[in-house]
Amino acid sequence: MANNALPARDEIEAKYKWKLEDIYPSDAAWEEDFKKVRELSGRAAGYKGKLAGNMQTLLECLKLSDEMLALNDKVFVYARMRRDENNAESKYQALTDRAMALSTEVYASVSFIVPEIISIDEALLKKSLDEVEGLSLYRHYFNEIFRQKQHILSDREEELLALTAEIAEAPSDIFTMFNNADIKFGTIKDENGEEVEVTKGRYIKFLESRDRRVREDAFHTLYSSYSAMRNTLASSLGNNIKKNRFYSTVRKYDSSLSASLDNDNVNVSVYDNLIDTVNRNLPLLHRYLKLRKKALKLDELHMYDLYVPIVEEPPRQVGYEQALDMVKKGLAPLGCSYITDLENAFASGWIDVFENQGKTSGAYSWGTHLTHPYVLLNYQDTINDVFTIAHEMGHALHSYYTNQTQPYIYSEYRIFVAEVASTVNESLLMDYLLSVTQDKKERAYLLNHYLEEFRGTLFRQTMFAEFEKITHSMIESGEALNAQEFCRIYRGLNEKYFQPEVVIDEDIDMEWARIPHFYSSFYVYKYATGISAATSLSQQILKEGVPAVDRYTNFLRSGGSDYPLELLKKAGVDLTKPEPVEDALKTFGKVLDELEEVIG
Repeated sequence: MANNALPARDEIEAKYKWKLEDIYPSDAAWEEDFKKVRELSGRAAGYKGKLAGNMQTLLECLKLSDEMLALNDKVFVYARMRRDENNAESKYQALTDRAMALSTEVYASVSFIVPEIISIDEALLKKSLDEVEGLSLYRHYFNEIFRQKQHILSDREEELLALTAEIAEAPSDIFTMFNNADIKFGTIKDENGEEVEVTKGRYIKFLESRDRRVREDAFHTLYSSYSAMRNTLASSLGNNIKKNRFYSTVRKYDSSLSASLDNDNVNVSVYDNLIDTVNRNLPLLHRYLKLRKKALKLDELHMYDLYVPIVEEPPRQVGYEQALDMVKKGLAPLGCSYITDLENAFASGWIDVFENQGKTSGAYSWGTHLTHPYVLLNYQDTINDVFTIAHEMGHALHSYYTNQTQPYIYSEYRIFVAEVASTVNESLLMDYLLSVTQDKKERAYLLNHYLEEFRGTLFRQTMFAEFEKITHSMIESGEALNAQEFCRIYRGLNEKYFQPEVVIDEDIDMEWARIPHFYSSFYVYKYATGISAATSLSQQILKEGVPAVDRYTNFLRSGGSDYPLELLKKAGVDLTKPEPVEDALKTFGKVLDELEEVIG
C-alpha cells in the first residue's frame, strides 16, 4: 500500500473503520435530531428575561440548555467525523456546514443565560443552592461565572458575540480544507528508487528513513508546496490571530494570552515560567543534538535529520493487531478495569485506523457526552504509531470515564489537563518496552524514542508557544504580520533552539504554515505542561501502585468539575510550581546519560 496511491475509503476493510453508526444509524436519523435541536433552541430562548426572578425557572432553563447542547454536540460531531473520513466528499461538507450554522444558532439562543445569572445577587444564589433541589449541581458552574464576571458582557453583546462564532472559524476552516483536501506534495523516489506520493501521513515516515536522500527530498518537496501558497497561508493565520485579539479586547483582557489562560483559571506566569525554564535548559537539547550528529556520523546535522532514529530501527514492522497487544501490556499498571475498557474499545469500532484518500491527517480522539469516544488514526506500522495508539486511547478513556461519572455541564475537561492522560499512557508504555527488551540496540532505539518524545513535546511545543506569544504580541501592538515576518520569527526561534548543532535550512522557515494547532491558539503549551505532569504521575503509579492508581482514576473521572490545577493537585502534581517542568527536564537528562553510555 505504501508504494502506491492512497486507497479510496471503500477499499479499507470494515474492521479498520470506526462505527459512526453508534452515533446515528443513518443520515436520516441525524436529520431528526437536527430538527430537534432547533426546536429545543426555540424553547430555550423562551426563558430569556425570566431567570433572575425565580430559582426554579433558572434550574429548568439550565437543564434544558444541557439537553440541547449535548444533542447539538452529537449532531455536530457526527457530521464533522463523516467529513473527516473524506474531506472531498461534498455531502458531508454540506452537513458539517449546516451543523456549524446550527451551533451558532444554538449558542446564540442561550447567550442570555450567563448575563442574567450575573444579574442575580450572588448571596441569594448561593443560599438557593441548598434550598432548590437539583440546583447545587451547578455550584462550580456558578462559581466560575462570578469569577469571570468582569469579562462577561451584556445580554445583547453576548448574543452578538455568539452570532460571530461561525464567521470567526473562517481562518481555521479555510486552512483545514486547504491542508486536508486541496494541497498536493508531488512525488519522490523511495529507498528502492520507486516513485511514491508524499502525503502528510507518510511525511514523518520519510523523515525517519535511513536514506538521507529520501529525508532531504521529502523535506524539500513538502515545504515547497507550502511555500508556493505562503501569502495565502500567512493571511489565514494572521486573521486567526486578529480574531483572538478581537475577542480578548471586547472581553476586557490585557492580551489574547491572558484571555485564553483565564478560561482555565491559569495565571500567565505559568506560561512564562514554562518558556523561561525550558530556555534555561536548552543546553540539554543541544547536548542531545550533538549526540545525534555523532551517532549518525554526519559532518552537518540538518533539519531533515532530526527524526531519523539515531539507532537503527528494529527490522520488523509493527502490525496494527500487534500494536494493540503491546499497548494493553504497557498499560497494565493502570489496573484490570482500565484494561477491560481498553479491550472493549479496541473491539467495538471506536477506532478508524488507516489513511485513505481525503481523510483528515494526524490523529485525534473525539466524541460526545451521549456517545462513546472515537479515535482517528493514520496508522503506518511504526513504533511511533504504537505510541500514538496509547496516546489517543488515553484521551478516549479520559472522556469515557468522565462521561460515565459527570453530568453534561462538567463533562468537558479542560484542554490544560487533556494531554496528561495521553502522555501518562505513553510513559507507561515506554517503561514496559524498556523493561522487556533484551537487545542492546533495541534498548538504545527506545531511549532515543523517549528523548524524541521529550524533544517533540517539551522543547518543540514550548518553541511553538513562544511563536504564538510573539506573533500575538505583534498584532496587539499594531505591527503587521505577513509571510516574511512569520518566516523571520520562526527562523529566529529555530536558531535559538537548535543552533549551533543544526544547520537551519531555509525551508524550515515555512513550518509555521502547516501547524494546525496554531488555529487553536495557546493550546500547544499544554502539551509541555502535560508531559511534565504525566512524567510525575506515571512514576507515582509505577512506584506506589494502587494508591496512585486510585488518585489518578479519580482524576480521570473528574472532568471539568474543578479547576485544572486543582484536579492535578489532587492527583499528586502541583503545576503552579516550577518543579514538575524541572523534574521532567531532569528525566530527559537521565535518559540522555544512559543513551550516551549505551551508544558511546
